[in-house]
Amino acid sequence: MIKIYHNPRCSKSRQGLQLLQDSGKEFEVVQYLKDTPTKKELVHIIELLNCTPLTLVRKNEAIWKENYKGKALTNDQIIEAMLTHPKLIERPIVINGDKAVIGRPTELIDTIL
Repeated sequence: MIKIYHNPRCSKSRQGLQLLQDSGKEFEVVQYLKDTPTKKELVHIIELLNCTPLTLVRKNEAIWKENYKGKALTNDQIIEAMLTHPKLIERPIVINGDKAVIGRPTELIDTIL
């Protein structure tokens, strides 16, 4: 089953959701600001994306700039920051089986459908 980690207030996330709706495929929507992934889920997402935790951080968010920017953080500390402040998680994230992408640009979602 395809899964999208979605923030309805984000235009890119809404575009990703629309792309999935237009595809006609079944998918699950996770509003991660309300239903924050567990640490195990977030680590799994990072593994599927084949990226570092820092790649998944929205570095222009005020929370990041005020609390974390410029600090020498371990991967685990970065993951904990995203779990504490899910707004820091880049969006949308789309997972299809063992493949995942950050839907920026939205067309990247097509590569795993």
